[in-house]
Amino acid sequence: MQTNVVKQLNQKMQVVMQTARAQVLAKMGTHLTVAEKTSRRDLVTNVDHSNEDFLVRQIRALDPVAKILAEEGTGDQVTDMNGHVWIVDPIDGTMNFVHQRNHFAMMVGLYVDGKPTLGYIFDVMANKLYAGGPEVGVTLNGELLAAPADVDLSAGLFGASAPLLIQDRFNMQTIIAKSLGPRIMGSAGIQISQVLAGELVGYLSYLRPWDFAAGRVLAESLGLVVSRVDGNPVNMLSSGAVLIATKRAQSSILAIV
Repeated sequence: MQTNVVKQLNQKMQVVMQTARAQVLAKMGTHLTVAEKTSRRDLVTNVDHSNEDFLVRQIRALDPVAKILAEEGTGDQVTDMNGHVWIVDPIDGTMNFVHQRNHFAMMVGLYVDGKPTLGYIFDVMANKLYAGGPEVGVTLNGELLAAPADVDLSAGLFGASAPLLIQDRFNMQTIIAKSLGPRIMGSAGIQISQVLAGELVGYLSYLRPWDFAAGRVLAESLGLVVSRVDGNPVNMLSSGAVLIATKRAQSSILAIV
């Protein structure tokens, strides 16, 4: 994909994300239809569906030949990463969206023949749009974002998954004990953006493709590392325990898990 094409697409997608945010904010004042997907802790709302519909339509207009993997099923049945593959999470942190009206994000990632190309994480209520990729750099609300310092686990706060911490999966309690302390938000997008901003040295959680697709693009563009919890590469079409961290923090965490 030519760099000038990537730049143009990046600019257009930021406009799409801004429009999507405005629509979500407008619908927050209306009646929400809330349903359970797999449990009372796994929710979906009419806003998830309407925002996904909007994002998928806009992506198809910008990139008609692309395949789209979307959380609520509006896109395609994606079985490989060949060609252009967009991965969409219309509302990340739906429980927060429903009960707090805060701490949720919209996320979109583009992969070209499996290569991370463009990513977008929009912290809706804070109005923070992280955007870009390896060819165009990463911006926060249009301003170039510097790479976070390569801080070790012992010198920073760590983004934890509550279930993994409670159950001590992957020695999460030891990881936390080695860090300066845990931070738990209930939204992968919010916590990944905090790693991008240097507020956390890492984040570990059980994630589905739409939970980390955008974050991987942005994180790797800033020199951070994204891997499975055992250090192996992530698979963009499967779920699992995913670690996003500074290089030094990843090294310390892999020694623990």
